[in-house]
Amino acid sequence: MTSTPAPRVVLLAGGVGGSTFATGLRDELAERGGELAVVCNTGDDLWLNGLRLQPDVDSMLYALAGVKDLAQGWGRAGDSRRVADELAAWGVGWEWFLLGDLDLGAHIARTSWLREGLNPTEAVARLQSRWDLGATLLPMTDTEVDTHVILDAAGHRLHFQEWWTRHRARLEPVRFENPGIEASAPAPGVLEAIAGADAILVAPSNPIVSIGPILAVPGLADALQTAAAPVAGVSPIIGDAPVRGMADVCLRVAGVPCTTAGVAAHYGARGDGGVLDAWLIAEEDAKAAASVAALGIAAHVEPLWMTDAARTRALAVAALRAVGL
Repeated sequence: MTSTPAPRVVLLAGGVGGSTFATGLRDELAERGGELAVVCNTGDDLWLNGLRLQPDVDSMLYALAGVKDLAQGWGRAGDSRRVADELAAWGVGWEWFLLGDLDLGAHIARTSWLREGLNPTEAVARLQSRWDLGATLLPMTDTEVDTHVILDAAGHRLHFQEWWTRHRARLEPVRFENPGIEASAPAPGVLEAIAGADAILVAPSNPIVSIGPILAVPGLADALQTAAAPVAGVSPIIGDAPVRGMADVCLRVAGVPCTTAGVAAHYGARGDGGVLDAWLIAEEDAKAAASVAALGIAAHVEPLWMTDAARTRALAVAALRAVGL
């Protein structure tokens, strides 16, 4: 009797939904003796108060380490704001983008390593070495490709974090840009992880500003299209509404319908130049299964709400089942 090889899985992810899904996937793979590599969006990154912040990387780090603030969905559990209050008293930084003291510790450590000459991949490796995450975190690129929100034809712009956090996406943009992304390259280890994977999953993250920048790094979408492993995605849309955040605004700006079939069409079928073989859709959207299948993407109707650890892990099991694991 031969044993089943331990599966090697790559997850493309960003944001709160991506980090939540990653915890369930990590737990399931750990029981199977498998390996998980997470390619994290770095389009949300920014410089603030002289520090380099990587919000999506840190959300993934804290979630897998079990130290994320579950109530607010980001940052460190049990954090304090003494340093942020002091910075505000000096008029430094953004008063609407407060960082906790423990969170600032991570930003200071990362920035000091970057200034010593480490690249972002090496800095992320040092950050994750503090905890046994049960996964390897890889930034999508070592190039700074922060997301800018273009507000009008004249080119007035905001950093994504200001548009998202301060204005809550109420300012209608005309497009999103990642300056410099055309000249970027996948971070060390990313293409190798994809090439060696038994399965590739796309997390239920914002398709435009979380997964979009990952796929826009030259060579990354091509790597998914040509990978030997099957690719499945989990819909971030349930009942024609985003699960979290203001993804509907981002989709509208990109001309993508805020439906599970619309997002599936945005990603496209691998057989038609896209990146998906399979797409997990919510029970509430079961009627869209035929539309998804018509795109050349296998539709799997599953419970998608990640309301607790058990449901999150069950979704991870369903995603692995969709890619034959």
